[in-house]
Amino acid sequence: MIILKMEQVSKTYFNESGSKGRLILDHLDFQVNKGDMIAIVGPSGSGKTTLLNLIGALDIPDSGKIYFKNQDITQLKEKDLAKFRSSKIGFVFQLHHLLPQLSLIENILLPTLADKIFQGGATNERASHLIGRLGLNDAKHQKPAELSGGECQRTAVARALINKPELILADEPTGALDHQSAINLVELLVELNREEGTTLIIVTHSMEIAQKMDTILSLENCKLIRLK
Repeated sequence: MIILKMEQVSKTYFNESGSKGRLILDHLDFQVNKGDMIAIVGPSGSGKTTLLNLIGALDIPDSGKIYFKNQDITQLKEKDLAKFRSSKIGFVFQLHHLLPQLSLIENILLPTLADKIFQGGATNERASHLIGRLGLNDAKHQKPAELSGGECQRTAVARALINKPELILADEPTGALDHQSAINLVELLVELNREEGTTLIIVTHSMEIAQKMDTILSLENCKLIRLK
């Protein structure tokens, strides 16, 4: 089943004066099936984060179409885009972006506050399940300053999964971790992909991490090239 399709997507960024543009994506075609695990690699500045932002409806293309399960998300209004992002997409960034004043479990539950459909006993049970699955039971009432970098990033993964999204977008999720913590986190993402059937797209500079995905694509010269 196709979960995501990009058709002839182009994106150009302009400098502050708007006088000079740099082409980032050039009539890009990209298709993702449900349950896929895809790594996107490529040189710094090649547009990997831009690509994720377009997929996650954090940005819009200059031209082309982006379909999520046959719905053209480039045509959605901002209110509908916000609902789409909160219900269908889970984001994991290089920095965990946890709120320092909240406990681990409160940070995990934060995305559920945007829609009452995600609130209640079932969501609390899912939070408890994710906390246990990610090995965070002993830390669930601690605040980010009291956690290790690996624990914070695992909390960010749980937060991304709390609303049962169909697609996880991870942008350099291991960039701030030591080597072993990075490997552990990616192996955990792979396990969760298999357990929950969640589609995973990860941007990384590490070929060691990329090799753990089923497919590796390199973004070069505004196009995607398949390496694996």
